[in-house]
Amino acid sequence: MADHHASSLTLPSAPASVLTARRHALAVLAEWGLPTDSALADSLRLIVSELATNAVVHTSGRSPEFTVELRLDRDEQLRVGITDSHPRRPRRLPAAVQQDNGRGLVIIRYLAAEAGGRLSVVPTESGGKTVWITVPWRAAAL
Repeated sequence: MADHHASSLTLPSAPASVLTARRHALAVLAEWGLPTDSALADSLRLIVSELATNAVVHTSGRSPEFTVELRLDRDEQLRVGITDSHPRRPRRLPAAVQQDNGRGLVIIRYLAAEAGGRLSVVPTESGGKTVWITVPWRAAAL
């Protein structure tokens, strides 16, 4: 396998794009060797869905599109990111608001940590942000 792999797909900020983002990410990861029936594949399926949903729902129409980015470095580290053009960082909703939703970031952080990874938010040069999940790859491909 090459030292570095990268994939990027830009989609309209529409509910139907969440499924497309998830399918794209899982297809690329399978090409790179991640077993589709692995625990990490299941976690990444939910992570991509949650991050893409956040990019569609919580950007208040200020991001007409979002980008799914996948990076695999030296068969050691996988980075999955969702970039949108809204400047507001994702935030956890107050407990009173979380009755029907608002748990996405908590779930994402938990799944990333369970896989030995972490969540980070990086501002883009254009004023938006990328929410990255970084996880170890070697154990994932076993």
